[in-house]
Amino acid sequence: MNSEEIYSRYSELIRKNNNIEPEMFVKYNVKRGLRNNDGTGVLVGLTEVGDVHAYIMDENEKVPVEGRLRYRGIDLFDLVKGFQDENRLGFEECVYLLLFGELPNKKELDKFCELLDSKRKLPRAFTEDMILKAPSKDIMNKLARAVLASYSYDPNPDDTSVENTLRQCIELIARFPAMAAYGYQAKSHYHDGKSLFLHSPKEGASTAENILHMIRPDCSYTRSEVEILDLLLVLHAEHGGGNNSTFATRVVSSSGTDTYSAIAAAIGSLKGPKHGGANIKVMQMMENIKANVKNWSDEGEVSDYLVKILKKEANDGSGLIYGVGHAVYTLSDPRGILLKQKAQELAKETGNEEEYNLFTMIEKLAPEVFARVKRSDKVVSANVDFYSGFVYKSLGIPHELYTPLFAISRIAGWSAHLLEEIINGGRIIRPAYKNVIGKVEYTPMKDR
Repeated sequence: MNSEEIYSRYSELIRKNNNIEPEMFVKYNVKRGLRNNDGTGVLVGLTEVGDVHAYIMDENEKVPVEGRLRYRGIDLFDLVKGFQDENRLGFEECVYLLLFGELPNKKELDKFCELLDSKRKLPRAFTEDMILKAPSKDIMNKLARAVLASYSYDPNPDDTSVENTLRQCIELIARFPAMAAYGYQAKSHYHDGKSLFLHSPKEGASTAENILHMIRPDCSYTRSEVEILDLLLVLHAEHGGGNNSTFATRVVSSSGTDTYSAIAAAIGSLKGPKHGGANIKVMQMMENIKANVKNWSDEGEVSDYLVKILKKEANDGSGLIYGVGHAVYTLSDPRGILLKQKAQELAKETGNEEEYNLFTMIEKLAPEVFARVKRSDKVVSANVDFYSGFVYKSLGIPHELYTPLFAISRIAGWSAHLLEEIINGGRIIRPAYKNVIGKVEYTPMKDR
C-alpha cells in the first residue's frame, strides 16, 4: 500500500473505534459543548472582566433580549461613545480598563501608552530567526509560533506571579502587531512572490496606527482609517470568560504552565472557523453569493439562494449562513450594531453601496429563511463577524490578516482573564468524561 492508502485504512479504524452513538450523550446527560439543554452555557467560573448578556430566564424559559456587552461593568456603547465624543482613539484605554479594572485618567493613560510604545519592537534577531526563516501560509500559525518562541527570549519565562505575568502580557500586547504584520509580509514575499516590506513600529503611534504603518508598503493611512480600525480593536477586545479562546487560556493556565503556552493555545482556538476565523468565512460566502445571484436587489432571488445554502446545496456545503447567529446573542449583537454604522459610512466613502445593501438584505432575510428551512423558533441575528470582513476589505486589509487582527485585539481580554485565573483559580480545570466502552479482554497475538 502507498502512503495515501495506509492513512485511509488507519482512518477507517479510527472512525470504527471512536463512534459514540448520539443517544449515549442523552442517556448520561452530557453537557455537549459545555451547553445546557436550553442552549445556555454551563456555569464553570466567575469573572469581573467581561459580561455578555443576551437573554433572561423567565419560569425556566430563555427569553431573547437585545444584546449587551460590558467591559469591567461599563457598557460597550458608553465606552465607545466616551472616546469618540472626545475625538480620541480608544483601544489603549480599553486595554488599561480590562487589565486593571478601572478607567485611567489622562496621566495614567499617557504613561501606559508610553509603556506599550517602549515594548513594540521585537527582540534582536527575532524577525529573521523566528518569522522570516519559516514563513507560514496562515498568519495565525505564525503568530502562535512567535508567541511560543518568545519564551526563549524571556529571561524569566516560567515565573507565574502576577507581576511577572503582567510584564509578559504587556509585552505580548505591544508586540502582537509586529508579529502579525511581519508574518504577513513573510507570507506575501515567500509564498506569493511579492516584495518584502519590514517597517519598524512607529514611535509614539497607537496600536491601530502601527498596524496600518507596518502592513502597507508606503506606511500611509488616514485618520478615518485609523479610527475605524481602532473601533474594531475595541469591539473584539473581550467577550466574557466562556468564549472558546478565552476559556482555553484559563484551562491551560490553570495547569500552572507559562504565559506563552496559554496564549498560544488561545491563538489556536481563535483560528478556527467556528470562532475568530468566521469573518473570512463570511467574505467567502459573500463572494459565492455575488457570483451566483444575478440581481442583488431582488429579495426573492437572494432568499432562494440562502435556502440553498442552508440545505447544503450551495456555497461550501456546510449548511451555514456565516455571520448570522451566535452562541449567546439572540436579538442583536451590540458589536455588530456599532460596526454596521461604520460599514455604512465606509460604503459611501468607497463606492461600495451596492455590496453593502446586499449585506443588509441578507441580514434582514436570513432569520426568516433560517426559521422556515430549519423549522426552528431559535432567534438569530447578525453577529460582529458579519460586517467585520466587509470593513476590513473596505480598508484594503488583506484577508490573511482578518483573524490575526482579531487576535491583536483579543490578547487584551486573554491577558485579563489569565491574570484573574492566577489570582482566583487555584485548581486545575478538569471536567469529567464518562467511559462507555466497558471492559475489553486482551487478545493474544496468535488469536487476533
